[in-house]
Amino acid sequence: MPTLHFRSFLLLLTAVSIAFISILLPFYAAIFWGGVLAVIFNPLHRRLLRLLGGRSPNLAAFLTLLCITLIVILPMLFITAALANEVAGLYSRINSGQMNLGGYYEQIVGALPPSVHGWLDSFGLGDLLSIREKLSAGALQASQFMAKQAVSVGQNTFQFVVGLGIMLYLLFFLLRDGPAIVPKLKRLIPLEDSHRHGLFQKFATVVRATVKGNIVIAAAQGLLGGLMFAFLGIQGSLFWGVIMAFLSLLPAVGASLIWVPVAVYFLVTGALWQGVVLILFGVLVIGLLDNLLRPILVGKDTKLPDYVVLISTLGGLSVFGLNGFVIGPLFAALCMACWDLFPDAVAQHQLGLQQEARRSMDKPDPGA
Repeated sequence: MPTLHFRSFLLLLTAVSIAFISILLPFYAAIFWGGVLAVIFNPLHRRLLRLLGGRSPNLAAFLTLLCITLIVILPMLFITAALANEVAGLYSRINSGQMNLGGYYEQIVGALPPSVHGWLDSFGLGDLLSIREKLSAGALQASQFMAKQAVSVGQNTFQFVVGLGIMLYLLFFLLRDGPAIVPKLKRLIPLEDSHRHGLFQKFATVVRATVKGNIVIAAAQGLLGGLMFAFLGIQGSLFWGVIMAFLSLLPAVGASLIWVPVAVYFLVTGALWQGVVLILFGVLVIGLLDNLLRPILVGKDTKLPDYVVLISTLGGLSVFGLNGFVIGPLFAALCMACWDLFPDAVAQHQLGLQQEARRSMDKPDPGA
């Protein structure tokens, strides 16, 4: 193809690709999660396809989609609906004054010995009136934000249903036609076959590790924390369980940001057995759950350093919203995989240049 024609083709390809991506952007979350679920449940689809003798790819994809709906979609819908009711009740209690974080803080400080009061004053935490007003205002603003988000979700029900339908529709075809789509995608990447295979394998591994590992661990920690809060009679146990599940995605601190202050409140206000039980449960069950499940679900070879997970998760949440807790670590892992391949790619490039130079030197001179 002449150079002018090739450049014109590249320009046309870039223009139509940008236009197509701009059309898909409103549904990027549905498309992204369709791809993620296809990668995660592809082993199940292959197993069902083998059980059916490989003769019914449509039926295998439909059964896999049915399993995804029962295992993932319906529980998430139920939890979201229950969480919306919980947030509404929490907002009502804070707005009416039944739940007052400033009052809880005052109770904690009042139960502390006098020697601790001077230490709090040195850090500017001894002004009970000021701290109480700030905590109450912050709790009210947080509850108003959550209530607005719940109302927004209710108002955008149609858009949510459309996005869910697109995701399930796309997921069916990704499951059914995945073996034919992946080789075509690999051909589009101008790299060596080994590098392309390594990147695709890393993508699938990181997606499964991030979702299957981190989300399962977070869900388990949130569930156990919420059940313990309900057992101890703490209001809004479902809400706090969901918050602990999200915080569990962050290494090092995680769910302890929720249960530790509650345990401290129990101890200083005289509810000793509740505080002791919550501390033991938080340390021995919630805290050790990550160390027990992560090697099984994620594996040591795919685990990113904790500081990379923390930064990429927070950065992903700030850029991509809720979807960022998967997109952030995924991009971080792919970036590290590309840099791992970089020395090999440079070595292969230099070897190719040397071979080309030797061929040019061995080529006979026509004028000789």
